[in-house]
Amino acid sequence: MTLMLLLLLPFAGSLAAALLPTHARNAAASLSALVALGGAVKLALLYPALQGGEVLRQEVAWIPSAGFNLVLRVDGLAWMFALLVLGIGLLVAVYARYYMSKDDPVPRFFSFFLAFMGAMLGVVLSGNLIQLVFFWELTSLFSFLLIGYWHHRKDARRGARMALTITGAGGLAMLAGVLILGHVVGSYDLDAVLAAGERVRAHKLYTPMLVLVLLGALTKSAQFPFHVWLPRAMAAPTPVSSYLHSATMVKAGVFLLARLWPTLSGTDEWFWLVGGAGAVTLVLGAYLAMFQTDLKGLLAYSTISHLGLITLLLGLNRELAAVAAVFHIMNHATFKASLFMAAGIIDHETGTRDTRRLHGLMKAMPITGTLAFVASAAMAGVPLANGFLSKEMFFAETLDLAAPRPWLDWGLPVLATVAGVFGVVYSLRFSWGVFMGPPTTDLPRAPHEPVRWMRVPIEILVVLCLVVGIVPQWSIGPALALAARPVVGGDLPAYSLALWHGFNKPLMMSLVALAGGVLLYAWLAPRQRARRLRRAPLIGGIDGQRVFHDILLGHERLARRVRGWVMSARLQAQMFVMVVAAIGVASAAMWQGGITWGSRARVLGDAAFALMWVSGLVCAVAVALLAKFHRLAAIVLLGVVGLVVAMTFLWFSAPDLALTQLTVEVVTVILLLLGLRWLPKRNPEDEPGPWLRTRLRRGRDLVVAVIAGSGMAVLAYAMMTRPAPQSISPFFIDRALPEGGGANVVNVMLVDFRGFDTLGEICVLAIVGLTVYALLRRFRPPEEVDQLPPQQRQVPADLVTDLDNSRSAVASAPAYLLVPAVIVRLLLPVAGVIALYLFMRGHNEPGGGFVAGLVVAIGFIMQYMMAGTRWVEAHLRLPVVRWVGTGLLLAIATGLGALLLGYPFLTTHTAHLHLPLLGEVHVASALFFDLGVFAVVVGSTLLVLTALAHQAVRGRRPAPDAGTAEAG
Repeated sequence: MTLMLLLLLPFAGSLAAALLPTHARNAAASLSALVALGGAVKLALLYPALQGGEVLRQEVAWIPSAGFNLVLRVDGLAWMFALLVLGIGLLVAVYARYYMSKDDPVPRFFSFFLAFMGAMLGVVLSGNLIQLVFFWELTSLFSFLLIGYWHHRKDARRGARMALTITGAGGLAMLAGVLILGHVVGSYDLDAVLAAGERVRAHKLYTPMLVLVLLGALTKSAQFPFHVWLPRAMAAPTPVSSYLHSATMVKAGVFLLARLWPTLSGTDEWFWLVGGAGAVTLVLGAYLAMFQTDLKGLLAYSTISHLGLITLLLGLNRELAAVAAVFHIMNHATFKASLFMAAGIIDHETGTRDTRRLHGLMKAMPITGTLAFVASAAMAGVPLANGFLSKEMFFAETLDLAAPRPWLDWGLPVLATVAGVFGVVYSLRFSWGVFMGPPTTDLPRAPHEPVRWMRVPIEILVVLCLVVGIVPQWSIGPALALAARPVVGGDLPAYSLALWHGFNKPLMMSLVALAGGVLLYAWLAPRQRARRLRRAPLIGGIDGQRVFHDILLGHERLARRVRGWVMSARLQAQMFVMVVAAIGVASAAMWQGGITWGSRARVLGDAAFALMWVSGLVCAVAVALLAKFHRLAAIVLLGVVGLVVAMTFLWFSAPDLALTQLTVEVVTVILLLLGLRWLPKRNPEDEPGPWLRTRLRRGRDLVVAVIAGSGMAVLAYAMMTRPAPQSISPFFIDRALPEGGGANVVNVMLVDFRGFDTLGEICVLAIVGLTVYALLRRFRPPEEVDQLPPQQRQVPADLVTDLDNSRSAVASAPAYLLVPAVIVRLLLPVAGVIALYLFMRGHNEPGGGFVAGLVVAIGFIMQYMMAGTRWVEAHLRLPVVRWVGTGLLLAIATGLGALLLGYPFLTTHTAHLHLPLLGEVHVASALFFDLGVFAVVVGSTLLVLTALAHQAVRGRRPAPDAGTAEAG
């Protein structure tokens, strides 16, 4: 369970942080740091086993028959990435404690932060591709919450939406690619996928699958042309930017490329798609970084460039290039995290990140300046810093490439050198341009060094940059070999981490890049200081955010146009198209194969049953006739139709279905009646007579309805008269009691065999309830429907009566409904007892949590109807939203309990308890799942009811009279 605990630890910490008080900054930061430290220590202890060649794996059965199991897998690459996630996360947590304001809801920040950490760990530790995609999308979701943390800022909201839209869309494409990859391999298990490289590359679906997978990786790692979201994500707090750029979010894309490198690389398609995207991104990001005036913007574009470098290395189809890519991933994490933290300190202590206002800070912030210089040197590739080593390996790989095109043999080294020149320029802009020169005098705050512990994370990272740069083989050599071995998929190629390899071509490229960068900076700096270069020449006028919004607007306009072609605002027209389409599809199928009756023995008809259905049909026809002008009668008759259906279930020995149908019908009819209360009245006298076109349309609809109904009857009869040799019913009947622990087959199916379906259904129910409640909170009924009934309007205003005015009454009961209100108050405990009875017997007899929840909901609904909203809420405290949340958590916790015991999710366990007075009691773990269903049903139903009931309160809210208004 070591790997499982490692994955669950951040999520547990996230939940704990969310429960902390709003201003518990110290507690939230300490909790986050301890979670990251504990995970990092546990992960470090796995190093000896991994160094010995072992691949650690833990598998928990989920849906074994479909090949979907929860698989956690740790090899060298996953170990290295997980250590970056936890180690950088620890430093960022310490840094964020001093960066975040005490006025911010800091526990919420750390809750999102830890959840994001857990999602990233899920990506790198996943041993199943479907599971990897799940955590992949979780990183997009939690990064959206982190980027939009300061949601009161417009740029934060826009940046979060852009990041979620682009990375989320890429994730959907990646899901399609993963499904194809699993289909080609025959398994979604990562071990099987990594071992099937030749089969995958030779398959005819390789190219479309590769494109789809790369869409996910390139969008996540902000590669051209999807790079536009990353600079806009700088609206996030600086600790978030530091974490996203160094160890998580944007590194997920290059992690996926490295993870699947043994399977997908080695083809021309891989070379041109991956290498091409990386090459363009490398130069474009570095070029744009030189002209940024925001420190974080400069670092964002530099991140884009370095990710392009890593992507280009992985796209070269060379094992040594893959090793260099892994090395640069590690180096980039250290210097980029420290640089973002330094930028945050500058912003925190000076009040600005504008490079046009920042210069000469070395005198006021000598320690921070020194740290920034060292980290910038690592980013620029200066000798004795870690970035120099991996950049040397990059230069060497561009020279040794056996390119498929001759011009690449000289073009790629030139491109790499130009990118190196640009890298030196933006590194000097961050260090020399900010800290050297005459001191700034017009800053919002007087610059000074930060508190000691805010600087400690940067100091640790900078020391790592120097240690790796000076003694690489001793410090990072074994870890690099461990991480790179799974990427190349076998023995490592020969390489050296020595500082000196003689005067060779890679060294000359480095010297040219350093000298050219210094000269270009010397030419560029005075022009930027004089503000003669306000943006990047040639392409500076292209606004990625504007392009993004134009694309969204274009899609929205296209969607509206298509919707206008295929849809109508009238429900009747939409239903007509759907029914006609269904008739066409069914007719085509029957035209091909025909339709015949089955040989199953017929059941003799019954006059009582036929009479019941004739009554139901008459009511259904009456509903259609009365629906327009007599809504109340139509709803009541519709309830009769539902009652006939419930009696039909009972007739065919399906008491569970009958109970459910009956309670659902009661709730539905009442809620529909409450909703119809706010529709304006329609009188036949006010409607003009039907025109010829209307009569023809009604006749057409009648013909379509008769054809559809008759066709369904024919299909139903044909199916029910056929034998079912492959019926699944015997499976559930035989296993319900021995494996599910219950004699009620229907209930056992819902809470055990198909418990995951039920979990999804109650999630949908909860979403519907919350959505209706949220929408109706802003709804205001029209004036024409907010009037007293006619019999109340006829009562003179000065009439003395013992009845309260229903407009101003706190309760409706003393006004007109006193006797019914007393009755329903007495019925409420009766409904509770009936619900308890149905709930407790549900596993062995008809009943269960769903029906019990509806019975309780009906009891409360009657209170609202008879006593009024104000009276009920004054006497009963109904935290329905908490009921919904508690029910979902209880249902999920029941399933997780089975996982912790080593069984598939939602596996039922039974026990026989001997209790005093009661004797032997049969208890199944599904009882708690059913209790969750009960809570969600009650909460969601009452949410909809509360939303409708509050309309009456809002509509009847009296306006203050003139005297009261003046006195106030």
